[in-house]
Amino acid sequence: MDKIFKDINAVIFDLDGTLVDSMWMWEIIDIEYLNRFGLDFPRDLQEKVEGMSFSETAIYFKKRFDLPDSLDQIKSDWNKMAWDKYLNEVPLKEGVKDLLDYLKEKNIPMGIATSNSRELVDVVIDKLDIKDYFASIRTSCEVAKGKPSPDIYLQVAKDLKVVAEECLVFEDVIQGIMAGKNANMRVCAVYDKSSDKDKEEKIKLADYYVHSLKDIPLL
Repeated sequence: MDKIFKDINAVIFDLDGTLVDSMWMWEIIDIEYLNRFGLDFPRDLQEKVEGMSFSETAIYFKKRFDLPDSLDQIKSDWNKMAWDKYLNEVPLKEGVKDLLDYLKEKNIPMGIATSNSRELVDVVIDKLDIKDYFASIRTSCEVAKGKPSPDIYLQVAKDLKVVAEECLVFEDVIQGIMAGKNANMRVCAVYDKSSDKDKEEKIKLADYYVHSLKDIPLL
């Protein structure tokens, strides 16, 4: 772990569950959203959509639940439902600010690779005042396929003008860890309560595992 940044020339972060404590709210939103249509929340839903882009998730919902609304309407409704929570209830995770400051001091470029919508990404990074740390901020809707495809991580690496093998990824879910590994990047898995059941699998897939970003030695 003390060599986590050895030969690393860029760091790419997932957003939800990695930089910000927000994974808890999506099950609440999904339950409320499906209730609008008189539908129950399936227990396998979160696992099924893990890693999907915002657009891919909307397609999945529309097909699985035979929703009458358009894909644009579905995404608009989700944005509205999540907006206030991101603005008022979602904090940075422990250790994030110190790590970002350290990487900035070392002149290591940083990027965000997220499955969330651009609207919600902008809301939370502006509110938490971390936008200026990142030279590239990409959503999976901007590439061909969501995680575990490597597309979004390769795009951010391209933006940062760094080869994939010189990138370190921080991710909290299995599909994201796989995306980083599929991009031939080193990956540090991060604990999040929502994916605690997958801890052993995350440790197996990733190069490193931390319970908190504050546990990373900053030399």
